[in-house]
Amino acid sequence: MNVMVLGSGGREHAICRGLRLSPEVEKLYCAPGNPGIAQIAECVTLSSCSLSAVADFAAENKVGLLVVGPEIPLCEGVADIVRARGIPVFGPSKAGARLEGSKDFSKQFMIKYDIPTAKYASFTDCAEALEYVKSEYAAGRGVVVKADGLAAGKGVIVPASEAEAVEAVRSCFSGAFGAAGSMVVLEEMLYGEEASILALTDGKSILPLVSSQDHKRLLDDDKGPNTGGMGAYSPAPVVTQSLMNEVNETVLKRFLKGIQEEKLDYRGIIYAGVMVTKDGPKVLEFNVRFGDPETEAILPRLESSLFDVLFKTATGRVSEIDMKWSECPCVCVVMASGGYPGELRKGFGITGIEDAESSGVIVFHAGTAVKDGQLVNSGGRVLVVSASGADVAAAAAKAYEGVSRIRWEGVQFRRDIAYRAVRRK
Repeated sequence: MNVMVLGSGGREHAICRGLRLSPEVEKLYCAPGNPGIAQIAECVTLSSCSLSAVADFAAENKVGLLVVGPEIPLCEGVADIVRARGIPVFGPSKAGARLEGSKDFSKQFMIKYDIPTAKYASFTDCAEALEYVKSEYAAGRGVVVKADGLAAGKGVIVPASEAEAVEAVRSCFSGAFGAAGSMVVLEEMLYGEEASILALTDGKSILPLVSSQDHKRLLDDDKGPNTGGMGAYSPAPVVTQSLMNEVNETVLKRFLKGIQEEKLDYRGIIYAGVMVTKDGPKVLEFNVRFGDPETEAILPRLESSLFDVLFKTATGRVSEIDMKWSECPCVCVVMASGGYPGELRKGFGITGIEDAESSGVIVFHAGTAVKDGQLVNSGGRVLVVSASGADVAAAAAKAYEGVSRIRWEGVQFRRDIAYRAVRRK
């Protein structure tokens, strides 16, 4: 079967790799892809990757499955348009994608279906939001500031003080996140350890993947600004069988009930960012696609056909899926451009990828380009280096050995990915 993937990052490279290893896949397309993906798939440039162009290409090239990587095309309704052509799509409808596209909508959904989450309030007026911040801190509670809409993973600010919270609110309303910040969601700050729970659903059944944990902060010891993610590992030891049972009952099953009652066409992945608090697991947010960089830590552990998993989900047969996973943990480390997550230093030549891969790691491209025949960094997160090992410490050591062989001017990365799991062990 011919398969097409939408996207250009490390997540899409990991998806393409899994599909390339699937015997059912004949021709593999990716739009727009990246230099790493181009080694295993045919990268195609569509007219601004418009929704109609995606549907036209899929129909003309007899694509039997479209896999949507990023959230933006999902929120714009690509799944609806392509499905209307009779082509199966892995990804929710535009209505279902609002669970990520609007944090206010997502919080309303959680409250309505009794999914445990933080107390919150939404505002479209800056003065009212600042008054709420003041009252919360006066009561001894901190807040997390979130732009309501999509902000490329940068619209969540976790302030260290009331002053930082005030600054974050003002920043949102002053246009720092564009239209995404026209509404601001203020949440009670939760404390604990965060885990990423991803599950497949077709609206009839829901099936969790193996657990993982992301590292959002830029610097070691979880310091510095929030980013799109600086690394991840799977499994996450904090997700014990007992905790997973509780998440299944209080989050996943209630999520399934919610999308059924709301009549949302949801055939894809649901990603719940879960904070494990002293009062049990609470959902921080929903994402309607594979996480990044969690995907680069999860999919290398999948021993089943990824095509089979995605196609059965897209065609409403999640109940038939039987996934087999490697027992070996996987750790992935993000290598980012200088200046990330702020003003980027781009266009520098990258060396050492082949040397790194010879050490046994997988190198996923996330923000690379070819300039004058040379591979250069072109984005914030540039490469994701993944490695498996007998235990999490061995996997982390192997990943960092790969990282040590790759160079470009200004490269930065955390040196403590998976530290929680290593310390637990």
